[in-house]
Amino acid sequence: MGVIQRIKKPTTRKGKKVLLSREPKAIEGPKQCIFLQARNPSERARKVLKDIYDLKKPDAAYLSRKNDFVPFEDATLIEKLCYKKEASLFGVSSHSKKRPHNIILGRTFNYGILDMIELGADNFKAMSEFHNMKVLAGIKPCLLFNGPAWDLNQELKRLKSLLTDFFHREKVESVRLQGLEHVISFTATDEGTIYLRSYRIHLKKSGQRTPRIELEEIGPSIDFKLRRTKLASADLYKEACRIPKEVKPITKKNLSTDAFGTKLGRIHIGKQDINRLQTRKMKGLKKTPEEKKQMLLKKKQAKKEAKKGNSIKA
Repeated sequence: MGVIQRIKKPTTRKGKKVLLSREPKAIEGPKQCIFLQARNPSERARKVLKDIYDLKKPDAAYLSRKNDFVPFEDATLIEKLCYKKEASLFGVSSHSKKRPHNIILGRTFNYGILDMIELGADNFKAMSEFHNMKVLAGIKPCLLFNGPAWDLNQELKRLKSLLTDFFHREKVESVRLQGLEHVISFTATDEGTIYLRSYRIHLKKSGQRTPRIELEEIGPSIDFKLRRTKLASADLYKEACRIPKEVKPITKKNLSTDAFGTKLGRIHIGKQDINRLQTRKMKGLKKTPEEKKQMLLKKKQAKKEAKKGNSIKA
């Protein structure tokens, strides 16, 4: 379901700039996210959503106003807010007798709902309850997905992709060891329980070149229970994951690299007549008078045979 129902033509320079910023881009930056409250959110659900917002900062916006809607029944409000805030990810907290302490995480494609997964916060320990030093906002975290259930269950597979989108930031070519400060661990069980833990990395002296690593839990600590899901169809998901042609690497033909790192190239040329090649003129390669006489005799004989052939045809 699209939000835009008519074509808007910009009348000012600022309006043109805003519409250009909303157009699809070949290379995207960190995805923006909005967090909002649904119908009657509980205190635990609000705190869980606030801690997830703290992990996502600064690429997120927290809307504290309550909204009377049910995302799985009508997601029009989410689509409008995602279009207004230019966000592709969203998180919603709600609470009911049937589904207590509810957290809904989802993403959009072309400002329409792509995936939406409902989780229940069974056990929760807030970040403020861990009295230790936290990491700075905006640090790229290291994501760990523990357990074989992430690859065996189709719903957990899509949840893994969604969580990666949530906490993924800039794409980096190399990793500096001192830059790894934050680890977010997700452990999935066969019963559909997901344990979220957050750690701070300490590099200790080990007497070797590689330091000894210790993990200190900084929160939040959440035990999620997988509930309802609303996943995109295979065709729509494939379209959302399509890589544009401008980003795909161009393969260079006939180029190879050997074991020593030397670049080798292969050149294809047409068939050549070796007898007609121009070689270096030197006395040792000159033809003798006898060879020249034989060449002239061969040419005369070839001309005579050609004349006889033409006369026979006539």
